[in-house]
Amino acid sequence: MRAIRIHQNGGPDVLKLEEVDLPKPGKGEVRLRQHAVGVNFIDIYFRNGFYPAPGLPFTPGNEGAGEVVEVGPEVKDFRPGDRVAYVGAIGAYAQERNIEARSLFKLPRGISYETAAAMMLKGLTAQYLLRQTYRVKEGDTILVHAAAGGVGLILCQWGRALGATVIGTVGSPEKARLAAKAGAQHTILYHHEDFAKRVEEITQGAKCAVVYDGVGKATFPGSLDCLKPFGMFASFGSASGGIDAFDIGLLGRKGSLFATRPTLFTFLADRTRAEKMARDLFRAVGSGDVTIHVGRRLPLAEAAEAHRALEARETTGSLVLLP
Repeated sequence: MRAIRIHQNGGPDVLKLEEVDLPKPGKGEVRLRQHAVGVNFIDIYFRNGFYPAPGLPFTPGNEGAGEVVEVGPEVKDFRPGDRVAYVGAIGAYAQERNIEARSLFKLPRGISYETAAAMMLKGLTAQYLLRQTYRVKEGDTILVHAAAGGVGLILCQWGRALGATVIGTVGSPEKARLAAKAGAQHTILYHHEDFAKRVEEITQGAKCAVVYDGVGKATFPGSLDCLKPFGMFASFGSASGGIDAFDIGLLGRKGSLFATRPTLFTFLADRTRAEKMARDLFRAVGSGDVTIHVGRRLPLAEAAEAHRALEARETTGSLVLLP
């Protein structure tokens, strides 16, 4: 079977399509025939070495959906033919793969493989941000950076469904239209406007209960100026680079703020919690509260092009590879 392999860290050109032998699934594993694979910024971090890979060479990717074709010893909850989706173990950019059964979630019939591959990492990220990091409630005002991105569009829709007023920052008028369609009542073009000043104007000085920031360096510390006293700054990504060390006293001076840097995989480590999160996501998508926008589909062989487009911020919504 074919898979993308990385033999050295670097730019998109290090993504090579190769023939790979796949052993039989081991203890607690299943063999999965993949129908769609999600592409995410975390894949770029592993490719360029910002996040350490388990070793070289390796196959990137942490998200996909497909059909179980074989189960290994001691697998009890899955069988061949099951439709499943996952986020977790690296190695998704492949036609088939072995994966621990504990990483899988049974996929409802009403959700397609492409939708599932486009939503597991982003959707479960949105779930822990909206329902656990800061539990959004009716009447809250929330700020979503990169509101037209994969996670951003889900945050806008789900936040609106929860009764929040959603403000989204975007990089272009086209992306502003996408964010507005997804539920952002207000959009800010942060390349042309001072987003903190605009938030103060929009909220008439009341500011926001929470800022969801997947951008990082470019939006910090301005994000803190968007928060009301006791507000939550939730940093979950570093698309513009990591946030440098800062004086923690800044949080006190700006209104006894809270700041956190949660990660999805910490939340998923407990299987009971993970299953509850997946059910919540499937419910939101199944009910129509959240629609997953697949902005672009590419064959597995064009993984390098997918990375180029994502790094250049040319994409909207989710990007999937089709093995």
